Amino acid sequence: MELGLRGRTALITGASKGIGRATAEVLAEEGVNLILVSRTLHDLNTVRDAIAARHNVNVRVHAYDLSDSANVDRLLAEHADIDILVNNAGAIPGGDIAEITESIWRTAWDLKVFGYINMCRAFYGAMKALGRGVIINILGMAGEKMDRGYIAGSSGNASLMAFTRALGGGAGDDGLRVVGINPGAIATERLVGMMRKRAQDRFGDADRWGDLMKPLPMGRAGDPREIGVMVAFLASDISAYTTGTIITIDGGAANRGPMF
Repeated sequence: MELGLRGRTALITGASKGIGRATAEVLAEEGVNLILVSRTLHDLNTVRDAIAARHNVNVRVHAYDLSDSANVDRLLAEHADIDILVNNAGAIPGGDIAEITESIWRTAWDLKVFGYINMCRAFYGAMKALGRGVIINILGMAGEKMDRGYIAGSSGNASLMAFTRALGGGAGDDGLRVVGINPGAIATERLVGMMRKRAQDRFGDADRWGDLMKPLPMGRAGDPREIGVMVAFLASDISAYTTGTIITIDGGAANRGPMF
């Protein structure tokens, strides 16, 4: 299917690994020029070089910490004419109410929750001035399937779900769209690392981490590319009537029992 994205420009945060990198690769395949943002320049350069070697698109990188709103302002000043914004930066740590201190809570939310909000505040206005644009927020299934052991993440994702629906509900009046994606368990480096540690603790063998995936729907975690493909579809005009909603990609896990 031709998505009609060739020549457009996407800014992707958290772009050096996992879902962000997979999204960048999928959009590059569709001929989208890229602005990649994360906190680690070396990793960004690796992604840029890999994409530039395979695809004839422009790839620019910025090593910015988006928990600092001044960096949001810098991005806006340099790239106010983007067509697609993919908010993906931030991993909120696990823990229950007793484990997550105020400092941990605030640090995690500054990057993911307020980072997303600040990016939307900045770029929504720029897109409105242009009369075009799509914002896609990568959230997380914990926002709809609450987990007391991931209380900061569940609360943060739920807040961003409400924010995405509220902003996206009226975005069509401004010629824009805002949508969210709730990934379930996705086989990113972070998840695999967590599962390797859990396998070492449980089985004495980190290489048996795949055994811990068997209770998941379809007996596996999702592939980051499966999220990237959905981003591309939602960003395209083929999905022009989709805004103010959240797409869950978890193999049905939100409607089953515990994942692990």
